[in-house]
Amino acid sequence: MPNVSLPTGQDWDAVNVGKSSTRTKAPKTAREITAAKASGTIATEKRYGTGGNASAHSTTIMSARKLEEADDVGRIAKVDKSLSKAIMQARTAKKMTQKDLATAINEKPQVIGQYESGKAVPNPQIIAKLEKKLGCKLPRPGKSSAPPKTSKVTGSSTSGVAGKSTGVTRGGPPKRR
Repeated sequence: MPNVSLPTGQDWDAVNVGKSSTRTKAPKTAREITAAKASGTIATEKRYGTGGNASAHSTTIMSARKLEEADDVGRIAKVDKSLSKAIMQARTAKKMTQKDLATAINEKPQVIGQYESGKAVPNPQIIAKLEKKLGCKLPRPGKSSAPPKTSKVTGSSTSGVAGKSTGVTRGGPPKRR
């Protein structure tokens, strides 16, 4: 038989689990609070340095608002009207709603709405996802078409076959013969 030790002193007093009648009523209005402070039943303390556990989202909202209000820094790139119109036309051609398109590319529906209204900051990853899902090329912001390259012949091609330059190739070392 195992040796079991039982507590020697037990508390057999009655325990009240429900509402207690001796509990004082907490003040709720400002007048009751000031009266309780004056009588000395409530003591208040001023805490310094509180609110240190701020949410990460609140700082991004503040910085976004600061960016919107800042006019001396420069202009923030927004989605071009041609891009927003192209997204809208391709989406309606596929008979998709903004929500359908957003779930298909794993983004929020608000993102699609911002792109179509021209208020979003262009993100190349999101534009690539849209191109893949919609099956068409979208106009990329900030990329301009390269100017046409002009070929310059530095030397005269008197020796050799007419029309070919002697030993000069574009974009690389001279040819080996």
